[in-house]
Amino acid sequence: MFLNRVILIGRNTREPELRFTSAGAAVANFTIAVDRSFLNARGERDTDFIRVVAWRKLAETCANYMGKGRLIAVEGRLQVSKYQTPEGETRTSTEVVADTVRFLERPREGTAPGPGTQGFQEPQDPTGPEPGFPENPFGDELNPEDPPF
Repeated sequence: MFLNRVILIGRNTREPELRFTSAGAAVANFTIAVDRSFLNARGERDTDFIRVVAWRKLAETCANYMGKGRLIAVEGRLQVSKYQTPEGETRTSTEVVADTVRFLERPREGTAPGPGTQGFQEPQDPTGPEPGFPENPFGDELNPEDPPF
């Protein structure tokens, strides 16, 4: 079995570019800046700028809610493509095809997170339980002093 899985956390460098294919499928392209985990010879962190593509509903969500500078997590697969320039040169393009994009922080105060988000509202209680799950699934009988067996 082979595995092609990528997980990245970084900041969006620009507003996503939303387009539609001739078949009507939405596609969004954007780039995220990801700091390397080690310091270079000058004692600074280098940054990689990684191209990401999202399709369909995920593409529309990214275009509507992801503004420049927003901290995001992207999970997907690495895709490498080759193409020829008009001059006949062969070029290679590498990008991440996103399966999941998570917004890791709220939009900055006073700024819209992206185009078309004027009506967007954050949840009232972001620490509350997810819909469909009880607030305390273990009940009130759980005592942290009791052994778990």
